[in-house]
Amino acid sequence: MSASRLERRIREAQAAGRPALIPFLTAGFPTPERFWDELEALDAAGADIIEVGVPFSDPVADGPVVAAASQRALESGVTLRWIMDGLAARKGRLRAGLVLMGYLNPFMQYGFERFVSDAADAGVAGCIIPDLPLDEDADLRALLAARGMDLIALVGPNTGEGRMREYAAVASGYVYVVSVMGTTGVRDGLPVEVADTLARARQCFSIPVALGFGISRPAQLEGLSHPPDAVIFGSALLRHLDAGGDAASFMKAWAER
Repeated sequence: MSASRLERRIREAQAAGRPALIPFLTAGFPTPERFWDELEALDAAGADIIEVGVPFSDPVADGPVVAAASQRALESGVTLRWIMDGLAARKGRLRAGLVLMGYLNPFMQYGFERFVSDAADAGVAGCIIPDLPLDEDADLRALLAARGMDLIALVGPNTGEGRMREYAAVASGYVYVVSVMGTTGVRDGLPVEVADTLARARQCFSIPVALGFGISRPAQLEGLSHPPDAVIFGSALLRHLDAGGDAASFMKAWAER
């Protein structure tokens, strides 16, 4: 099977001798108008893939920063339809692969078939749905695959090798390795078990391995003997934007590492 658009983005970064950069930005944050500017700025500053967060009222896996950003976006009227329309209007303007990350409810309310059709037309390359179990994702995975999109798997420290291999049998794009159990958020360092989780993921998956949750600066990767193929950062970027910074200045530290 040929590599998907998302896998190709990561492989291109690897060929250049660096991990792929995957920023996460909540749709409609810090304001609906500024969101689109920052999205394009992330792309221009070297993002290989951009995860666009779909706001939801009960984000059980999100830490306080992402949850607050989601709530602000909802209060500003941001919906999945708003995201789709905005991405469709900008189709072809972004080099980075686009991934929609959100909870199952908004996608169900939209309707899976309609969502997949509209997402494909808007240039979306994949989805991450943390609360959609592997045992229940076959229908949506098939719909996405038929339009050339990936359903990204999430694994963590508590995911055994057997379960990882079940994900690996159907996974495409990249695998999202959660660095620590709990919610998203900035952390001072990475837990010692990260190296073991990454090693197990590499044994089970042939697609690229991306590390997320708690990543805020390049120095956090220096202690890993086998760093991930891609790095995902969200809360630190959202805090930076909320404090008046911009995407370009945040990305500079990663682009220059």
